[in-house]
Amino acid sequence: KSKFTYRFPVVQYGTYWYHSHSLMQEQTGLYGAIICKSKEDEIIKVDRDYVILLSDWTDENPHEILKKLKKQPGYFNYQKRTIKDFINDVKSKGFLNTVNERLMWAQMRMDSRDIADVTGATYTYLMNGQTTEENPTFLFKVGEKVRLRFINASSGTYFDIRIPGLKMTVIQADGQNVYPVDVDEIRLAIAETYDVIVEPKDDKAYAIYAESIDRSGFVMGTLTTRYGLKPELPEKRPVPELTMEEIGHNHNHGHHQHHHHEDGYKMMLNVKNNPFGVDADMIIENPREMLEDPGIGLRNQKHKVLTYSDLVSLEKYPLRKPDRIIEVHLVGNMERFIWKMYTYDGQNLTSKFEETIDLEYGEVVRFAFINHSMMNHPIHLHGMWMYLDNGGGKYNPRKHTINVKPGEVVFADVIADAIGNWAFHCHVLYHMDSGMFRVVRVR
Repeated sequence: KSKFTYRFPVVQYGTYWYHSHSLMQEQTGLYGAIICKSKEDEIIKVDRDYVILLSDWTDENPHEILKKLKKQPGYFNYQKRTIKDFINDVKSKGFLNTVNERLMWAQMRMDSRDIADVTGATYTYLMNGQTTEENPTFLFKVGEKVRLRFINASSGTYFDIRIPGLKMTVIQADGQNVYPVDVDEIRLAIAETYDVIVEPKDDKAYAIYAESIDRSGFVMGTLTTRYGLKPELPEKRPVPELTMEEIGHNHNHGHHQHHHHEDGYKMMLNVKNNPFGVDADMIIENPREMLEDPGIGLRNQKHKVLTYSDLVSLEKYPLRKPDRIIEVHLVGNMERFIWKMYTYDGQNLTSKFEETIDLEYGEVVRFAFINHSMMNHPIHLHGMWMYLDNGGGKYNPRKHTINVKPGEVVFADVIADAIGNWAFHCHVLYHMDSGMFRVVRVR
């Protein structure tokens, strides 16, 4: 047994978390919140300040889980489509359309309900380490301003968070101040943090409801004026279906923003004849920008869902034009459960862990994250900020984790201002562990 002392100057403010990076210890509970307070953070005066750390717990050994996924990717998916679904689809879409659509999914060896690799079949979802039954409780007095610091410390779960009956005003993203934006729901990708302010006006219990992206489970806490009150449980929503829209087969989508490229991003890398080999069992060829799209299962809601296009930095960042672009191609083979981050700089295409992504100290590099797969990937860079390009110029928000949706391309600029080797990986533990991990070297 050994002991280390780390000393470092706290230059950030805001909501963060820490976790182990080895041997899947993160899945076995080795994580916690880190809150840095400072003058910048105190601009916002509140009466209460709570951390809400969300996570997923399993009694299984995470290595066993990964083995199961490698043998059978749908192992934990108990929500596959049934004969009843088939009959309903025939009623609404007609027999031929239904059969053709099913054949297409089968050909791609994909299940349209494959939203999360590991589900509520083995996971128990936790809030500050407690289950819904234990009822994590957060007190307020009517009229108070309450700050909630949401952290997704999961290994495999995206959470959709809402507090029915209350607007949430988002004030920070990944610990950074953003222009306040009022929303009803937030999709929290793995490793992301969002700070919100709520102002409950009624003397009652509100549900803090975090539902897993595939709707296979949830965890609920209580925001209340006194102990013992329990809120009503929100209605369970249907299991979302991946559609051909996800793959970009359908081009009449009016709700997507295109501030750079009308028909998807013109890639440097030609992916037509699969340059990734067996690492990719399907390739979405025309990834497109869709920052305004809230994502699968959250489209066409009657209420406001936060999207990346809503994030505007409160601070003006000294960003200059990028010196060059590096494409990061996110690919996977669902059947074998292999996941890779391929980089392409115009010359060299590689996904090898030992081939570092070399940046010159002080340069600005634009990363184009291109998701050719049907899964969401939360991409995390250590040591430096990623400035998410959502059209805000010097007010683009900066984040340490950026979610890339199926079939999406996202642009982020990095100022290479920290010398050394930095981990650069997908924050889904089971993707990282099966190959979605690279090293950025700044010298």
